[in-house]
Amino acid sequence: MKAVVWHAVGDIRLDDVPDPSIQDPHDAIVRITTSAICGTDLHFVRGTMPDMKEGRVLGHEAVGVVTEVGPEVRNFRPGDRVVIPSTVACGTCSYCRAGYYAQCDNANPPRGGTVFFGGPQSAGGLDGLQAEYARVPFAHVGLVPLPETVDDAQAIMLSDIYPTAWFGARLAEIGSGDTVAIVGAGPVGQAAVACARLQGAGRVIVVDGVADRLDLARRQHAEVIDFNREDPVEAVLELTGGIGVDRVIEAVGVDAQRPAHGPAAVTDEEAHRFDEERDAIAPDQNPDGDTWVAGDAPSLAARWSVRMVAKGGTVGFVGVYPPQVQQFPFGEAFMKNLTLRMGNCNHRRYIPRLVSMVGSGELDPTPLITRWAGERDVIDAYRTFDRREAGWTKVALGLDEHGAVAPGLGTGSGTGTATTAGGRAGPGGA
Repeated sequence: MKAVVWHAVGDIRLDDVPDPSIQDPHDAIVRITTSAICGTDLHFVRGTMPDMKEGRVLGHEAVGVVTEVGPEVRNFRPGDRVVIPSTVACGTCSYCRAGYYAQCDNANPPRGGTVFFGGPQSAGGLDGLQAEYARVPFAHVGLVPLPETVDDAQAIMLSDIYPTAWFGARLAEIGSGDTVAIVGAGPVGQAAVACARLQGAGRVIVVDGVADRLDLARRQHAEVIDFNREDPVEAVLELTGGIGVDRVIEAVGVDAQRPAHGPAAVTDEEAHRFDEERDAIAPDQNPDGDTWVAGDAPSLAARWSVRMVAKGGTVGFVGVYPPQVQQFPFGEAFMKNLTLRMGNCNHRRYIPRLVSMVGSGELDPTPLITRWAGERDVIDAYRTFDRREAGWTKVALGLDEHGAVAPGLGTGSGTGTATTAGGRAGPGGA
């Protein structure tokens, strides 16, 4: 079968690889009809997340059709349409039963951390979902059924992006009437606009430096700040009467980019510090011109987040920070009595509810897909997405025209009252 394969930093290819097979009684094989490219995938190519193995199939977002199940998978059968949560969980251990699926003890040994598809050896070493077929461990928990009212274009956003955004809003402890800043207007940051509103936010402010991503946030009626034109911390303080926002969702992580110009441009001393951070985090880099370039300000989004939140506020970190990251503004956070919450999303905890919200029309994620790419175009799509080119905020991959529900044709999927229409405040997060 065809799959997107990691060979080295700066080197990914569309290769022929062996078909997956059932290896455990709890496995299932899924024919992938739609996958997607995530910013986390770019960390592996840029070199900002280590421990990748040559030959690893990439990707951790997918929708598909079950083709085979192991003898212990009692709740799915061939022909079922499913969305695959990005992180892997057994559903049995104490962590899973408490809702902390991302810390499953059986997916990875105790204290081993999160397991996800298409990631490093330390994250389970599983092949990913940017392929024609995939093996799903613990399939009785690792698959979520899809109703006919949710099409592929909607469901692919529920594999990782919207659960992570929902989780970020939960981490930030958003409540009714809160003023919320979202740092980063990539896919998760865009999804966080709707998720923050659904959890009660009164105002939503989005910070980024890419013009078309800010335009997309503005179309969702967020207040936007371009960090290449304004100092984002000073702008937030001005918008909040000098107090700061109540909550922040940090949706950038280790590949943060420093401002190219404007009042927030870094000094020579700051630039030197950020260069040292980057080189320590990503000692193995292999840029190709302006592609596969590691972020040049790894701790900047975290620093801005701590500075723009009000005293006693909360910051929820869902931007990815690998273990080798050592820099964080603890002193500033400590002196402001901040609550800091972070980590990998417990996808399986939130996906069923989000599927129901999409099926009822309460939420429509499809406006955030700005590009569709076919299998043959996937490496070019990776490159364009990596460069943050205009119109490439979220890239979905149509891998199989047979059996996929056409984008936008989910019967009764609704108009999406929480997205570009401006949104309505829904109940708080569960």
